[in-house]
Amino acid sequence: MTMTTTLARTGSALAAAGLLIGMLSACTPESKPTPKPTRTAAFATDEEAYAAAEETYRAYMAAYNKVDFADPSSFDVTRDFVVGDYSAQERKTLSELHAKGYTRTGTTEILEFEGDRVDGDVVVAITCNDVSGTNIVDSTGQSVVAPDRRNVYSLKLTFAYASSRLRLADSTPVEDATCTG
Repeated sequence: MTMTTTLARTGSALAAAGLLIGMLSACTPESKPTPKPTRTAAFATDEEAYAAAEETYRAYMAAYNKVDFADPSSFDVTRDFVVGDYSAQERKTLSELHAKGYTRTGTTEILEFEGDRVDGDVVVAITCNDVSGTNIVDSTGQSVVAPDRRNVYSLKLTFAYASSRLRLADSTPVEDATCTG
C-alpha cells in the first residue's frame, strides 16, 4: 500500500466519522446554553452584613490580643480573619516587632462598631477602639509608643467575603468626633 492510499483511507474514515457524529447530533434534542451563574451578595440584608462584620472584627481582635511578639507561631491566630494586602502587611509588622524584641502589654478594647455601607460582598464599618490599657516596650522595658498617642481612636474597616466567610481586608485611621478619649 502506498502512502497516498493510506492517507486517502484515513481521510475517508475521518470524514465518515464526522458525518456519523453530525447525523447522530441531528437526532438529539437541541441543547440549551448552560446558564451562567449570577453573582449574588453574600448577605440578605445590610444589617446581616454589619452583624457578620462586627462578629469577624471582635473575633479578630480577641485573637490579635493573644499575639505574643516574642513567639512568631502565635501570629497565626489572626490568619482566619484577614485577607489580601492587609494580611501580608500584618504579617510583616508582627515580624518586625518580633525582630526588634518588642513586647505588648494589655489589650485593645472595642468601644463601638457601626456599619457604614455594603457593596455586594464588601462591607465597610467604623469602629472606635480604646488602647489606653496597652503598651509596647523594648527589651529594656522602655515604652516605644509615641507619648502623644491617643487612647481612643477610630478606624474605617473594610471587609471582603473570601473563602466562604467575611474577612478583614483593610483598616484605615479616620477622624471621628464621636470617638474621643
